[in-house]
Amino acid sequence: MTATQERAGASGAGETRTINLIQAITEALHEELERDERVVLFGEDVGARGGVFMATAGLQATFGKHRVFDTPLSEASIVGAAVGMAVRGLRPVAEIQFADYMGPGFDQIISQAAKIRYRSAGQFTAPMVIRTPSGGGVKGGHHHSQSPEAYYTHTPGLKVVMPSTPYDAKGLLKAAIRGEDPVIYFEPKRLYRASKGEVPTHDFTVKIGEAAVRREGSDLSLIGYGGVMPDLEKAADALGAEGVSVEVIDLRSLVPWDKDRVLTSVQKTGRAVLVSEAPRIGNFMGEVAYTIQAEAFDFLTAPVGQVAGFDTPYPYVQDKVYLPGPNRIVRACVQALNY
Repeated sequence: MTATQERAGASGAGETRTINLIQAITEALHEELERDERVVLFGEDVGARGGVFMATAGLQATFGKHRVFDTPLSEASIVGAAVGMAVRGLRPVAEIQFADYMGPGFDQIISQAAKIRYRSAGQFTAPMVIRTPSGGGVKGGHHHSQSPEAYYTHTPGLKVVMPSTPYDAKGLLKAAIRGEDPVIYFEPKRLYRASKGEVPTHDFTVKIGEAAVRREGSDLSLIGYGGVMPDLEKAADALGAEGVSVEVIDLRSLVPWDKDRVLTSVQKTGRAVLVSEAPRIGNFMGEVAYTIQAEAFDFLTAPVGQVAGFDTPYPYVQDKVYLPGPNRIVRACVQALNY
């Protein structure tokens, strides 16, 4: 589905209005709490305060402290409680205040939530969602700006998503809450209020595992997800001004990821540049690059390029140096075009 088709599909079934990404998340949570009494929402300061980024503002007042409640400052207990609730029939949505803080709950996620369906031969599932703000761009330093998604994409049994538009943020979150598997839902916090777009007023979901073609092109495939997507668009604009036709793909779902859509694009353009803000070593895009070169090698006219964060702790103030901005992306594209 292209971005144009996505907007047409949204508007064709009812009214739309323009909201930002964090408003879309709040709406999704409100609607799912209202739709299904099994949904519960909890985490540090998510209640009366509405969360550190105000994503849960007003929800406790509407649904009560038994449905939306604060927890102790203990990520291990937050995740552990979510696992127990999910196994016993609830639909927990747990917030971890920053993705950097998920470490204390890591064992519960990869050893319990991700394994329950397999180890019980399908007798139990863990239909739970862990929401967490991720990535840099807000001068938060090395404890509030990391992109740890690769840790979780490496774990069978988990689904991992990261939206970049309000439409996807709402649709993916609703799909995650309604699914039967644990979902790590990363929220690119630098896009919370910067990303705005049309979102339907009617109920809808976005299927987990399908990428979105943000613009079609014929000379190069530019592929990313999450917070880097506005930079991909800027880079595509700059290249377009020089006569280069760039296809922009937003993965939006990492596990599962849309291999078919990526390969179809690369087979058409012959070149691919992959972009994410996580450090390069162990980067999820390494899996995408391997798949392209293994399954579309005969179509390539240049090696697969990659633009990523640096293999250093995230810096306190040098966000623009660390993040893959438009200039770095354009240089990688030019290198591929001139190969």
